[in-house]
Amino acid sequence: MHPFRGTGVALATPFNSNGTIDYPALEKLINHVINGGVNYLVALGTTAETPTLNDHEKKDILAFILEKCNNRVPVVCGIGGNNTAEIIHQLSTYKLDKVSGILSVAPYYNKPSQEGLYQHFKAIALSTAKPIILYNVPGRTSSNIAPATALKLASEFKHIVAIKEASGSLPQNMEIIQNAPAHFAVISGDDNLVLPQIAAGMEGVISVAANCFTRDFTNMVNLALADDFVDARRLHYKLLPGIDLLFTEGNPAGVKCALSHMGICQNELRLPIVPVSDATCLKLAQFINSNSFILS
Repeated sequence: MHPFRGTGVALATPFNSNGTIDYPALEKLINHVINGGVNYLVALGTTAETPTLNDHEKKDILAFILEKCNNRVPVVCGIGGNNTAEIIHQLSTYKLDKVSGILSVAPYYNKPSQEGLYQHFKAIALSTAKPIILYNVPGRTSSNIAPATALKLASEFKHIVAIKEASGSLPQNMEIIQNAPAHFAVISGDDNLVLPQIAAGMEGVISVAANCFTRDFTNMVNLALADDFVDARRLHYKLLPGIDLLFTEGNPAGVKCALSHMGICQNELRLPIVPVSDATCLKLAQFINSNSFILS
């Protein structure tokens, strides 16, 4: 069984009203998602507002998550960006001995060619023995890791073990799934598409919605992976309106609103991300109340 099969959760970073990190709330969130059944945690992903965290904060958050998780589930650490040399530096300076894998996003803004993407991830792979999950999210990076590039990397480096695919393109997803080497998993990065993607052969998801709709979301993934699509479909359509609301005004603004309503953390974000509108927050609150989402 693939080590990152099932539901990974891209943890949000709770903040206090003065902008500092709310570590008691982060501990509450960690316990909530583990008790809700997630298979692994992802620290310092996009949902963590990582671009607004300084290097010291990132290291402290990672250490805190590892400590409070206490080996209950694996922890993956997000280390990626558009400066290849800086990523390699971080791989050598972050304390990664207890980390089970690295999630590395495609370079953003500078829009490298496919050869540039290949050379970028090759350099990362040569700099660490940790399992690597590639992260393809063209809507944020403005570059797309083509199937041929992902498959070339997977074939050359056995510790490149998966790709988080958030392109939203099922044909692209299926091309990778169909041609992937045995050790290489395709993982969803689109919460609203997880059900059909698992039906096509994906191994699971790294999810935003699992922060707040944890138990139902992980149950849906587990049922789909067990080929029980009747019950999985029921949960999919129960969750879909809430998932759509989470992303109506961007991530992590939506999930912070939901977590605030559930009493897990404050609805505080760092600029340039701002809270969702009152109208969206009200709709999220109504969805949470009507479905009785509570702390796990």
